[in-house]
Amino acid sequence: MEILSPAGSPEALRAAVCAGADAVYLGFGQFNARRGAKNFTPDEFASAVSYCHLRGVKVYLTLNTLCSDREMAQAVDCAVQASKMGADAVLVQDMGLVRALRQCAPDLPLHASTQMTLHSLDGVKQAADLGITRAVLARELSRRDIAYICQRSPIEIEVFVHGALCMCYSGQCFMSSVIGGRSGNRGMCAQPCRLPYGWGDELAAGHPLSLKDMSLAGHLRELRDMGVASAKIEGRMKRPEYVYIVTRVYADALRDGREPTPEELSRLEQAFSRQGFTDGYFTGQKGPEMFGVREEAKNPKELFAQARSAYEKGEGPGVPVKLYALIRAGEPIRVGVEDPEGRIATAEGNVPEAARRRATTREEVEGQLIKTGGTPYRAADVRALVQDGLAVPLSALNSLRRQVLDGLTRQRTALPQRRHGEYKMGARYENHRGEPDIIVSLRRAGQMTFELVKARPALITLPAEEIAARPDDVKAAIGRGVPVAAVLPRICFDRELDGLRKELELCKEAGVADAYVGSLAMIPLCRELGFALRGDFGLQVFNSQGIKEYKRLGFQSLTASFELKLAQIRDLNKAVDLELIAYGRLPLMITENCAVKNQSGKCVCSNVNLLTDRKGVRFPVEKAYGCRNEVLNANKVFLADKAADWKRAGLRAIRLLFTTENGVECAQVLDAYRGTGSYVPNNYTRGLYYRDVE
Repeated sequence: MEILSPAGSPEALRAAVCAGADAVYLGFGQFNARRGAKNFTPDEFASAVSYCHLRGVKVYLTLNTLCSDREMAQAVDCAVQASKMGADAVLVQDMGLVRALRQCAPDLPLHASTQMTLHSLDGVKQAADLGITRAVLARELSRRDIAYICQRSPIEIEVFVHGALCMCYSGQCFMSSVIGGRSGNRGMCAQPCRLPYGWGDELAAGHPLSLKDMSLAGHLRELRDMGVASAKIEGRMKRPEYVYIVTRVYADALRDGREPTPEELSRLEQAFSRQGFTDGYFTGQKGPEMFGVREEAKNPKELFAQARSAYEKGEGPGVPVKLYALIRAGEPIRVGVEDPEGRIATAEGNVPEAARRRATTREEVEGQLIKTGGTPYRAADVRALVQDGLAVPLSALNSLRRQVLDGLTRQRTALPQRRHGEYKMGARYENHRGEPDIIVSLRRAGQMTFELVKARPALITLPAEEIAARPDDVKAAIGRGVPVAAVLPRICFDRELDGLRKELELCKEAGVADAYVGSLAMIPLCRELGFALRGDFGLQVFNSQGIKEYKRLGFQSLTASFELKLAQIRDLNKAVDLELIAYGRLPLMITENCAVKNQSGKCVCSNVNLLTDRKGVRFPVEKAYGCRNEVLNANKVFLADKAADWKRAGLRAIRLLFTTENGVECAQVLDAYRGTGSYVPNNYTRGLYYRDVE
């Protein structure tokens, strides 16, 4: 199992390598999920790859953010540069970037970032079908979930073992962007989850969204035995001393086949923690004890000074090599070296002379070969065959040793031979010119009133479990000429899949033909049951290449990311019908930890639960599939009076997203968007459709 460490700067990279990392991940340019890290210039990146490869450490480039059409060519160029410099893989989130890199750098391995929200076997298999060679799983999975995926996955599995935990599933958080215009999907998260919040009328005194850092330091052997390929340490924003300390603890423990000692665990906590660590997701022990905040702790100056001294002066564990020498009369002196991957470098010297006074011994030859100090190599095995009665100058042996090590270095740092091509946008598609249809998206079947159905929206969507619970109501709507589509959960673990399958079978029986999919994991099930695929907002449709890729996968329509401006949506190359969420409380978070139960001690999701920030703004918290939480925005997006703008965007449909509204309000909003009503919410926002998102 590989130890994968963060490298937010050249100094942190050196710290990780010296501490024993098997691989590092880093960014250069602006297309990575830690744009606030120092990151690397192209020259620094090339030097980093050479430095790491010489020492047997792999280098993964992070390009795990969403790219707009204007940025796509630059992002592809960044990946192609990295590939030419020898990067071992690129981490990606954006489906459009996956498509573009398959075309422009087909030999460059792709890893699915945790931002892809892969949390089930079907999701991992879908990633494999896209040409991805490794999947980074969501942090919320338990040991049982991880083991199940590892045993059946066609590609490598990477798991986070240490570092910060987001309250929301990675890749599905919109809180920072919707509230403050800084997108976590664009590498600029402002971490509003770390701020204090209260409930209802309470003052914002607690931290119900701030999780402790995770640590699986006691589960390394278990992860290795499961078949996890890579144990990932989070922390590209952390200082190099932190990187060294954490990497060293995990690397030493794994290589010794043990778990960290109490003293090592203490070092981890001193380096950084939020009131300790948690392994709650892994062990299936969710609850209030998983939460904590960063306290003003005493700066561990001595610990950090020791770490700094170690990586500034040291060379790390060293690459174990085997050195050989063959010294026989009448033949040139031969010296060779072999590294763990089987690379061999050899050199020949002069023919040895007969000894006049004292012959050179095997022990003396091996004693010279073993002197690899000042190099990245460590002589793990030295063997010499020395014929009696010969004299060999020690300087000659030293020279040959240097020659073979230099030859090995050239092999280890040689650049890979890969194919690269030029990025091309591809065929253009005309925008839809007609009036957009209006789709009504309901959260509860009770919102589907007779009046709403009578108003005949183009389509009504309901969660699959709501349709399964009220099939007669759905049949009645379909009988009146209003089609109904099932909305699938964005998060559904493997152990929940059978229940969802039964619900979807009931949806089919009720006459539902279309399914809204917000996760790659749901594609196989929908295909199997014969549903037409429609893309929900969870797929993060951000650019024209992504639209084309989802078309290739069989989608008939897609929902544009609500982190795009209307002008960007208008200019998208619409290979399939595109929809826009034009009304409603935007989903800010979907969480595995139930904040409502943590606060009240019991399940009260049926009640009105409001999370209140420091300014008194209230965010509804609703139940999501599988007893998860969905945090909604305080204000509703409202664009009824901006119809001229969204009608120019080339959309096939707009969606009215109803969450906390009752049936009467739903009908009123529909009238407003048809231009026949005067409904305006008390508090509303234009969302991100008119402002740039960082």
